[in-house]
Amino acid sequence: MNARCIAAALGAFLLLAALAGFARAGDAAADNGPGGAATADLETLRAVERGLRWLAGRQNADGSWNAAIGFKLNKDYKIESADKPHVGVTALAGIAFLAGGHLPGRGAYGDNLERATEFITGCVDETSGFIARNGTRMYSHAFATLYLAEVAGMCQRADVRGKLQRAVDLIVKSQNQYGSWRYEPFAVESDMSITVCQLMALRAARNIGIKVPRTTIDRAVNYVRGSYVASDEYDFFMMRDDYYFLLRGSFKYQKQEDTRSSFALTAAGIASLYNAGVYSDDRLRDSLEILEQTYDRMSRRNTHYFYWYGHYYAVQAMYVAGDPWWSRYYGRIRRDLLAAQHRDGNWENDIGPGDAFGTAVATIILQVPYAYLPILQR
Repeated sequence: MNARCIAAALGAFLLLAALAGFARAGDAAADNGPGGAATADLETLRAVERGLRWLAGRQNADGSWNAAIGFKLNKDYKIESADKPHVGVTALAGIAFLAGGHLPGRGAYGDNLERATEFITGCVDETSGFIARNGTRMYSHAFATLYLAEVAGMCQRADVRGKLQRAVDLIVKSQNQYGSWRYEPFAVESDMSITVCQLMALRAARNIGIKVPRTTIDRAVNYVRGSYVASDEYDFFMMRDDYYFLLRGSFKYQKQEDTRSSFALTAAGIASLYNAGVYSDDRLRDSLEILEQTYDRMSRRNTHYFYWYGHYYAVQAMYVAGDPWWSRYYGRIRRDLLAAQHRDGNWENDIGPGDAFGTAVATIILQVPYAYLPILQR
């Protein structure tokens, strides 16, 4: 076992040391009254462990997690295949375990991660590099690519790196004339949310030495930056809809159109630009304010896939932004997630892939302060 693997494995056994990291979430401690940060942190740790145990108990023998395979349809989720092994959900569940410092083949959840890794690498098409199963699409391919990059970044594995390079090559070859992607490989249309998923996967891979052309990253970053809404001329969207809007600082769905924006799209835009090293754009302060202003609007959809997708990126954006944004945000999301967890350990996702999706994302969010994932390293 190499030094990086040993360090990460030791980190898993020293998980309680992460309590100090949670002390940064001042609002969370304050909201819990007497007992302070330590009481709040122990409660979070217990919630995470319940969530991971729930996920572990529902993993298939082949390493996958079942979920509803489908796609976004307006504000709904059209299911094409119910309760089937899902590449994207499996990747997110794997990331949830990695976020706690667990490693494939090591520790309490080592077997779960080993089997998840075998499932995802087994879904990589040897010719095209597309990671898919049962009709999953480019969203799932991106999350699976990100998962492989995080595994390779935490513990060197030649078998994983080879599959990862093929998956990355597919993303690079599929980038269209706008510098973006859509639901299927080589699509001529584009949208911001799928572009962000691919960009995050590419950056994670590039960070660990996988070959990714700089021009591919730059064109994707330009697409995301071009989706930024620079004026308040679309205020009327706020009156027409309780979820979508177009306000200065938000990121819209499609760069080429005057389309909608939302909490989730704005969070994704900020997180991807930060991840790509764009820290100096003063306009992103307006974007962070949008997330704070629309937080309650998102919370009304706390079992919808919009909620989980949005906060998956919002927690990354706020973590990189630092205080005061981080403390205010993490205090709120932590409180809301602890209140929403079911007694058996899961978090509900009634519109979307299902509870394995919600539980995976919730545990990722709560564990971000551990900073075990390479993609979260500042």
